[in-house]
Amino acid sequence: MPDTLPISIIAQDAPLRTVASNYPSPLAERMAGRQKRPLGNVFGLQNFGVNLTRLPPGCVSSLRHAHSQQDEFVYILEGSATLITDEGATVIGPGCCAGFAAGTGKAHQLVNHSAEDVVFLEVGDRSSGDEVSYPDDDIVALLDAAGKWRFHHKDGTPY
Repeated sequence: MPDTLPISIIAQDAPLRTVASNYPSPLAERMAGRQKRPLGNVFGLQNFGVNLTRLPPGCVSSLRHAHSQQDEFVYILEGSATLITDEGATVIGPGCCAGFAAGTGKAHQLVNHSAEDVVFLEVGDRSSGDEVSYPDDDIVALLDAAGKWRFHHKDGTPY
């Protein structure tokens, strides 16, 4: 790890993630327009990640998913997003937050149905061995010991 990590930055000035989505094609294309700035990486954080994410109108945060090992937390800074969960759809705006405990199987995603950008912070840990289920899509994911996501179809066939 470099010795020249910053002490602080303007979050909006952090570089955009170089890969728009970790999902395999054609699922990755559904994240088109989403912008993530991996703030945790800027500071060399290893145990958890923090992203500043911008969703222009019509964009989604991710495929609807649930983690087996990783907790997730989102905090809306700007705009109004629709939080899609197993319980249905809820509109959340600036100052609203939501948390998703690992292992519950409760799937979630944010969708921007509004005419303005949605900006939010997302925080999650980086537990190896995490498995992610996607109830709406033919995909499952596993975070291996090296920190790389491995994607398969639900029948076990690799992407």
